[in-house]
Amino acid sequence: MIDIANADELLTTTRSVRRRLDLDRPVPVELIQECLEVALQAPTGGNLQLWRFVVVTDAEKRAAIAEIYRRAWDTYIAAAATTMYEFKPDDPRAAAHPRVQASSQYLADHLDRVPVFLIPCIAPRIDDQPPFRAVTMLASVLPAVWSFMLAARARGLGTCMTTLTLMHEREVADLLGIPEHVAQCGLIPVAYHTGDSFQAVDRLPLERVVSWDAWSQPTPPA
Repeated sequence: MIDIANADELLTTTRSVRRRLDLDRPVPVELIQECLEVALQAPTGGNLQLWRFVVVTDAEKRAAIAEIYRRAWDTYIAAAATTMYEFKPDDPRAAAHPRVQASSQYLADHLDRVPVFLIPCIAPRIDDQPPFRAVTMLASVLPAVWSFMLAARARGLGTCMTTLTLMHEREVADLLGIPEHVAQCGLIPVAYHTGDSFQAVDRLPLERVVSWDAWSQPTPPA
């Protein structure tokens, strides 16, 4: 039987790591391969395994992708100034928001120094697919992405799921030779993390985000 305490610790302490990345320590290729082997055991729709993963370690390509990312970040942050959520003072997201934005800015400023990028992909593309098809396709690759991130966390690596490069997906595709019929699903920076540990964080309570038997029923049946 799986040790529930250890499994829960891994699941509740795998954070999006943006600031606490060791930008000077190389990550062995073998370690990335180990994490990918774990990722390939994730559930996938119909066992089709339509996922593909591009690992980017070349410094010049990482620098070029980081520049694309920064352009997208500038666009995003400019738009966020007028569309940003406003949280009530008692909302746990209110206190965390400035830290999240600062760490996101740090990542944008230093992304080129992160030693490894992982770009999950899927084919065929989902741009013009109906919601059923699009969600089915994403559900066939995103569990593997999360498994990769958990495996990385267990091995002392920090990761985070980013999607800003998708604003300029074709530029990244051209840089890496990704075919036109393949869709990128994001970019995951990978590096050893600094510091000793991570911990669970404040989240919205269950009754704010869970319904039972009907959308308007926040409490479970007696």
